[in-house]
Parts: sequence; structure tokens; C-alpha cells
Amino acid sequence: MVPALVAAGHEVTGLDSGLFADCVLGPLPDDPPGFRVDLRDVTSAQLSGFDAVIHLGALSNDPLGALAPQITYDINHHASVRLAALAKEAGVKRFLYASTCSVYGASDQELVTESAPLQPLTPYAASKVAVEYEVAAMADHSFSPVFLRNATAFGFSPRLRADIVLNNLVGYAVLTGDVKVLSDGTPWRPLVHAQDIAAAFVATLDAPVDAVHCAAFNVGSEKNNLTVAQIAQAVVEAVPGSRLLITGETGADPRSYRVDFSAFRNAVGFEAEWSVADGAAELYKEYSAAGLSSTDFFTTFTRLSHLEKLRESGAIDASLRRIATDD
Repeated sequence: MVPALVAAGHEVTGLDSGLFADCVLGPLPDDPPGFRVDLRDVTSAQLSGFDAVIHLGALSNDPLGALAPQITYDINHHASVRLAALAKEAGVKRFLYASTCSVYGASDQELVTESAPLQPLTPYAASKVAVEYEVAAMADHSFSPVFLRNATAFGFSPRLRADIVLNNLVGYAVLTGDVKVLSDGTPWRPLVHAQDIAAAFVATLDAPVDAVHCAAFNVGSEKNNLTVAQIAQAVVEAVPGSRLLITGETGADPRSYRVDFSAFRNAVGFEAEWSVADGAAELYKEYSAAGLSSTDFFTTFTRLSHLEKLRESGAIDASLRRIATDD
């Protein structure tokens, strides 16, 4: 997202705890200047002088939320609402929040729109719903929040995540030759490339306030509404010699929904560009070029495993805060 914002003419300052700063595949990215601070400890002074805040930080997947639901709510819900309040206090005009399509949980509708009932099935999704509701109540003529409900992300980025569906399936295929699906493959998932997510935030930031003020938008493309089995088949076609295994051992996943993305398209003229097939091919190319290892895949780039490693080493405490050292 930083290169996309810079290319659009924005000055960017980072704010991050840095827990995943060293989780890099390939060359180190060129990071912007910024603050190394836990989301729970941000101050109003650190937000002063900025025109906009783009809030992406969270415990970022369902297994983590299930492992530590209270910490998930502390960070994803309470600290996020606090960040918005501090931003408004500091005079920040726009607040762009990374929500998720998983707020819909399960739906038998043909295509879910933003007006559909929110039925979060996990602490992660429930925390996103709570933030949307509470931050929307802060909106006024001087503070304009927007809630971008991203589809499930995929695609290569330097600080890679391997614990999201397409990235995971491609990595598993590269390392083992198998594209392994543990569910029955029938649940529907909406997907969107990381570059398209970045482009969506840039488009929102540059849009007239009236077009996006206090609105929730689904971010993605209807062409990437696919079943898990269809996603897996795209991986088979991208990774030479791989084979598809649908074990069904975990049964049917209750999270299943297809999403309508037309509201955002109509509001700001945004079109997602990347297909799942393109993303699978990109991931295979990048994993192969970087020499992806099992340690990288199963530990460094899997959020839960990496956090457990940091906790075991004494780098963070039970609340996932960094432990201060003399150096």
C-alpha cells in the first residue's frame, strides 16, 4: 500500500508494532518513516498534523481470534475505536478502516450487498462489526470514516502471509506437490489481490468526501467469488506437477458467501484487476524465485506460529506486547 500511496502523491508515515517486520521473503521493502508503537498505546500527539489515517492493524485471522478472543477484542475492537477517537481529537479528517467481508458469516443470498444482515461467526469478524458500528457514531462534518470490507486477500507481498487461502494452497503445492483442501471444497469465498486492496484505499482517499462519507463498501470483484474447490483447481493449473486432494476431513465450513461489489464500483469507479488465476501464477513464480522453505512457510509467514515463537523467546508477553530490552 505504501508504494501505491506514494505513487498517488501522498506523504506516508507508518505506525506499527513491528512484530512482523522481519518476516520478509525476498529483498527488504523500502519502508516509510514512522512510529514503532503498539496500537493500544498510540497517543493523540502521534496523530497530530495528518490529513488521514488508514487503519489496517489487527490480529489478522480467525485461528488467532479463537486462540485469544479477549486479546482480539482488546486490539481489534477497543484499540481500533480508541484510535479513531484519538484521530478525531487530533483533527484528522478521514479515517479509512480495513473491515472484512467475513462480517457476513454465512449467506444463501445470490450476492451479498452491504445492506445484508451482519452475521459474524468468529471473534475476528465480530470485532470488525463492533468497530464499524462505534466509529460510524463518531462521524460528523469534520470526521469522515469509511469502512472497506475487503474480500479475503491473496497475492505476493514482501511481508508475506501464508495463512490465507490462496497463498497457503500455492505454498503447500510448491513444497509438497499437493494442493490439499481439508474441507469438502463447497464453501464460497470472495477473494481480492493485495494490490487491488491498496488501490481501493487510494481511490477512497482521493474520492470526494460526499461519495464515501461514513459508508461501508465491499472491496473485490464478482469474478473472484469462487468455491474453495475452484480456488484449489486454479492452484493445480499454476503449479506444475501438483495434484488436487480434497479430503473433507473437517467437513463443511459454515463460512460461505458470495459478494456484490457494485456499490464501490459505482461510488468511486474502482475495478479490481487481479484474478485468482493470475494471483496463483504470481505466487508460484515468487515462491520459486525466493526459494520458499518449509520453515518460512509454516513458521515465519504463518501469523499464529510466528507470534507463538516470539512469545516462547520472550520477545512478547502474554498480551502480545513487546518486552522492553536494554538495547
